[in-house]
Amino acid sequence: MIALEDYSYTYPGRSEPALDGVSLRVRQGEVLLVTGPTGAGKTTLCLAASGILKHEFGGTAAGRALLMGRPVEEYADLSAIGRHVGVVFDDPEAQLIFTTVEEEVASGLEGIDLPREVLLQRMEHVLELTATADLRERAPHTLSGGQKQRVAVAATLALGTEILVLDEPTSELDEEGTQMLFRIIQRLKAEGKTVLIVEHKLDALFSLADRMVFLEGGRILAEGTPDDLLRDERIRAVLHTNPKTPSFCRFGAEGSAGAIGTTAPIIRIEGLVHEYGGVRALNGLDLSIEPGEFVAVIGDNGSGKTTLIKHLVGLLKPTQGRVTVAGHDTQNETITGMARHVGLVFQNPDTMLFEETVEREVSFGPTNLGLDDIAGRVERALDEVGLSAHRQDYPRSLSRGERQRLAVACIIAMAPEVIVLDEPTTGLDAAESTRVMALASRLRDEGRTIVMVTHNMRIVEDYADRIVLLEHGDLVADSQNGGEEVICQRLCSTSREAASFTV
Repeated sequence: MIALEDYSYTYPGRSEPALDGVSLRVRQGEVLLVTGPTGAGKTTLCLAASGILKHEFGGTAAGRALLMGRPVEEYADLSAIGRHVGVVFDDPEAQLIFTTVEEEVASGLEGIDLPREVLLQRMEHVLELTATADLRERAPHTLSGGQKQRVAVAATLALGTEILVLDEPTSELDEEGTQMLFRIIQRLKAEGKTVLIVEHKLDALFSLADRMVFLEGGRILAEGTPDDLLRDERIRAVLHTNPKTPSFCRFGAEGSAGAIGTTAPIIRIEGLVHEYGGVRALNGLDLSIEPGEFVAVIGDNGSGKTTLIKHLVGLLKPTQGRVTVAGHDTQNETITGMARHVGLVFQNPDTMLFEETVEREVSFGPTNLGLDDIAGRVERALDEVGLSAHRQDYPRSLSRGERQRLAVACIIAMAPEVIVLDEPTTGLDAAESTRVMALASRLRDEGRTIVMVTHNMRIVEDYADRIVLLEHGDLVADSQNGGEEVICQRLCSTSREAASFTV
């Protein structure tokens, strides 16, 4: 179904290949799991296997890439390939273009020659399967990251293609959404579909995948059953695995690491309500955060986390209530004005990157704000994130982990008092995740206030001083204000579900 024969690919402007002599076959009905460290070439492999590299990118390719037994260049365009291959990217926003969720899912059905009633039944089935039926009238841009990812999966499933290529499809999903997707893959496998999946959340996939490929430096270093590969300690060292015995609840046992102090809060949220076209995302939320705290905001997809942090930087204005950061009311400030005091590192670093070199990328923010000592700010920021040697590189040529650190450097250079991190370890291997989080901890130690949204409960345990739990737009527990037991139950429950889930 998919074949790469001694395939190599080098992106435009790069001297080193992203894929180097890869030979790989994915048979009909097979589930192939591809993993490896950050920057190994996994996304490039997905793009090559789905024909996107050939039809949408420049660069230099060698060897052959085949789909359904045909070289990808024999297909007229991506539309022709799309009759056979459905793709879910790690960034769902890249493939959501319609005004409602229902239109998004229905769009893939337009070219399918089936009776209308059959197509409608398929759409309803897919909406129900992916738990997106209640979102059908919502505009995709108003959804949470996890909800967007569910919609991207739904739109791809609606195509009914023989092959699915899934690049980090659970990157923005909570534990319930992750388990939902794994059950869908199990069903697709039973139906004889061919699935190529890139993932870092591997525990449930170990028993689902027929084969596993370990990629590093653009080459396949190991291939076999998951059991075979997991015997290799080198491979185990880069994979995310869930602990058999969770060690959460230190907040309940020892009290919050960040006790309420006597300084004025650097963030004060009072009665915050936000509505998207009549749909309420936040319900009168109250929250104060003091200088130097490291606060983790957790909750399921759609709980209001992203809506909350967008208010901190002025990307959203309150429907009701008030948000004050570093003494500045966001209702009365421009986004540029707020950028002097609070910086947001988006989940997908590519959202922030548009310059031609790393150095220019970091200098853009402080230059735009009219700050002094631009060269010194850039030098210090790049040194802080370990990218000084890459100052003349094209930002999008960096690995995912390097781009994440570059996004942090762009914020550091503006020296805001508050740094907001939206899922900072998404798509990163264990080593790169540790590096990014160690950077966040250093920034906190230097006096910055860190607000982090994440689904990674191990990250929460290891780095946060304080945990805030949101559910359906309400703040239901705060580890600093008597919510330790509720949060402990939530963390331990999530860990047990992840560790015990089998397919």
